Amino acid sequence: MTAALPGADGVRRCPWGNTTEDYAAYHDEEWGVELHGEAALYERLSLEAFQSGLSWLTILRKREAFRRAFAGFEPKKVAEFGPEDVERLMDDAAIVRNRAKIDATIRNAQAIADLDVPLDDLLWSFAPKGRRRRPKLLSDVPAVTDESKAMAKALKKRGFAFVGPTTAYALMQATGMVDDHLSGCWRASAR
Repeated sequence: MTAALPGADGVRRCPWGNTTEDYAAYHDEEWGVELHGEAALYERLSLEAFQSGLSWLTILRKREAFRRAFAGFEPKKVAEFGPEDVERLMDDAAIVRNRAKIDATIRNAQAIADLDVPLDDLLWSFAPKGRRRRPKLLSDVPAVTDESKAMAKALKKRGFAFVGPTTAYALMQATGMVDDHLSGCWRASAR
């Protein structure tokens, strides 16, 4: 039910944005900001998949290690990863060592190489059209939408893995395809 609240610094944010300094910076500078570009979107897609079942804070704090481990999330480079790279990644304590998620990250890079449209165009084609009602409470923010279901289905059809509707919606939120900053949040009033 929680509404936007002032943090220790007096700034009104979505409640999760006030729980740690890392979250405040991510909330204020990245979450809900339009993001474009193949490598940037592939990184977010990958990190959202790694986050599944974990705290986003865990992923956020390991993001630089993920970038090093996955060649800066350059899809062409990651698409060439082989079994020795998977073992290297499984031995890397600086990232989340989950074989299914590592395999999916490599598979998704390969799927990007096979796309007949740019990844940017494909993902953004699922952004809702028109204005949406701004959520007032966290309980007003959906975990899944018709658009995220359609995105997940389209990605799976194109060979992507570990991208269900919930992960797709989290990606949409993180990359500004939807703006779920609560109505009392400073970011909502900045738009």
